[in-house]
Amino acid sequence: MDEKVLRTAVVAERNELAVMLGALGPEQWGAASLCAGWRVREVVAHMTMPFRMSAPKFVVELARDAGNFNRMSDRVARRDTARISDAELLACLRDNVEHPWRPPGGGTMGALSHDVIHGLDVSVALGLDRRPPAGRVGLILDGMRERNLKYFGVDLTGVRLEATDLEWAFGSGAPLRGTAADLLMVVSGRRIPGSLLEGTAGARFTG
Repeated sequence: MDEKVLRTAVVAERNELAVMLGALGPEQWGAASLCAGWRVREVVAHMTMPFRMSAPKFVVELARDAGNFNRMSDRVARRDTARISDAELLACLRDNVEHPWRPPGGGTMGALSHDVIHGLDVSVALGLDRRPPAGRVGLILDGMRERNLKYFGVDLTGVRLEATDLEWAFGSGAPLRGTAADLLMVVSGRRIPGSLLEGTAGARFTG
């Protein structure tokens, strides 16, 4: 995948997310996201954590949770939202749209996936119309591998995902159709509204 294309997509995604988040009211910042147990503000705290935490500090925080990244990120997100205002979190995102952070082993594609998925955690949960362009989501889906499904714990046995807004399909079995963004949510282990999917297997991934 062309690095310049990916970097351009990351910057565009962050800019658009900043606009979306800037239009939210206090109740929406405090509403539940698709990330289990996280409100919108915890999602944004998590998204901006790499911009606010140095590599040595990250190692220290990870060690506090015995190397369990999920536990560490949950603890830090909850801690940070108690210390940092919603406005400050938003400002941090705005100030770092071109930040070069890449998740360990994930490269720029990993950074794009991180931002797009967590942005959808917010917009889908709040019922907002905002979705990333299908082509941007397609960059992520085209790089999808079995290891990604294992990471998120998604079982697609007997299901073939088919995007309705671009040429992309994955798996074999009963067709499950939706936009590229909504199928990315399925692949990421999120439960989404049933109205976003078409197919008999939809109930497995909605709720």
